[in-house]
Amino acid sequence: MARVLSGARIFTGERILEGHGVVLEDGHIRAVVPDQALPAGADVVRLPGDALLTPGFIDAQVNGAGGVLFNETPTVEAALAIAAAARRSGTTGLLPTFITDEQSKMRRACEAALEALARPASGVLGIHLEGPFISGSRPGVHEPRYIRAPDAQDIDYLVALPQRLAGQRGRLLMTLAPEQVEDAILARLASAGTILAAGHTAASYERTHEAVAAGVRGFTHLFNAMPPVNNRQPGPVLTAIDTEETWCGIIADGIHVHPALLRQLVKGKKPGKVFLVTDAMPPVGTDARTFQLYGQTILRRDGRLVTENGTLAGADIDMAASVRNCVNLLGLSLEEGLRMASLYPASYLGLEAQLGRLAPGYRADLTLLRPDLTVMGTWVNGQEQWY
Repeated sequence: MARVLSGARIFTGERILEGHGVVLEDGHIRAVVPDQALPAGADVVRLPGDALLTPGFIDAQVNGAGGVLFNETPTVEAALAIAAAARRSGTTGLLPTFITDEQSKMRRACEAALEALARPASGVLGIHLEGPFISGSRPGVHEPRYIRAPDAQDIDYLVALPQRLAGQRGRLLMTLAPEQVEDAILARLASAGTILAAGHTAASYERTHEAVAAGVRGFTHLFNAMPPVNNRQPGPVLTAIDTEETWCGIIADGIHVHPALLRQLVKGKKPGKVFLVTDAMPPVGTDARTFQLYGQTILRRDGRLVTENGTLAGADIDMAASVRNCVNLLGLSLEEGLRMASLYPASYLGLEAQLGRLAPGYRADLTLLRPDLTVMGTWVNGQEQWY
């Protein structure tokens, strides 16, 4: 039997509708129709009239949440726990993110993501490997002893992985430093289906452009872990802005990047190419004040996650808060903030035909927001949860 969600305003991914309902069946959206055209005999769920039903949020960079860190426990249970914790803040699909670490652990994380992807309504969309092929001069909180160049075993494994993930409609996103990886390897990874992003990089403007031509299509937490724009050496940041074909992920917590700079990015970048990530860590969704990363204590204070020497270690923000910041800090429309959390990351991951819109044939991944843009409920593959 079809189920109808009715009563709330609906954001389709393009515009906000009043007086419409969303018809769900077999984990997908069958139709979005005016209330007077709702199918007879359907199971109607009446939603609050002041709520907003939107496409579910998609987060391409989640290191941890709910007290769980993927690097610490690269298991299917950890990936599922992170997705479950992130779901409370409206994220219905994510890439558990594994940062620079031992080769064997990286492979365990990939296999865990594959298994989690196969679980019904898991919320796992694949995996994001952030490193280890990054710049030793721009490591951020990544452990320098694990930073390395790719070897033949790495390449063989990684070239085969996207096809394995694609069998479950999953994606492999890989952040690397263009100056650390040859164009031939970039091209081989991209041709195999890997979504390549530049990050933790000191590459020149010219080198970054070459990498884009070789297959790099995105930039990970733009501005962070890369050199600032210089009048003679504009670096990767300017490449990100002036290449129309690339996407830019941003952390909109008001800490990682000044809001004024993010406003200028959104103005200067081709529309639809800037999207939100959280870069979340285990404390998100908990009351924890500390956590362990690479055996060192990370402190949670003043909205930041930092090492004892003050280095940022991921972010203390969730996706619903990121959307609120788009409106309140960046001055963007609510519709644009929602697209930056759903439609645009879906497009970046090549999932825009399945996710990011409320339209016939799309997967029933939805988020229900209160007027203050906190999360009231979610649906993943049509399976609902209320908060």
